[in-house]
Amino acid sequence: VAITGQEDVPTTLIVTEGFGPMRMADKTFELLKSLDGCEASVTGATQIRAGVMRPEIIVSGYRAKKKRKAEASSSGLVPGTPIRLIREPYFGLLGEVVELPPELVVIETEAKVRILKARLQSGEIVTVPRANVEILES
Repeated sequence: VAITGQEDVPTTLIVTEGFGPMRMADKTFELLKSLDGCEASVTGATQIRAGVMRPEIIVSGYRAKKKRKAEASSSGLVPGTPIRLIREPYFGLLGEVVELPPELVVIETEAKVRILKARLQSGEIVTVPRANVEILES
């Protein structure tokens, strides 16, 4: 069933979005930093078909801060949604959605796509196809 992580290896390494030159998301870094010194269990098992499985870090006794109701439900892409851009020329940059124009726009490849405007952490506003971003969990 193509489940990885069952191999007999001495060390499991979980790579977050901070692999290579791409920065790790601040929220991920702060969470892991807050758990420094805690005992954890790590599984590197993954599967992308027949029920997605992702690597996990489990820390016994950890209690997440309660989210407000507005934060607890995912509403997809809306203004204010934290995102990562996943295509060049902005690959790996973080930002937040500032506008979601409803009309289709012809892009450089001559395809008609839905776009969004995002404010990067630098403050720059960029326009990109919606398919070129991923939502960062808050």
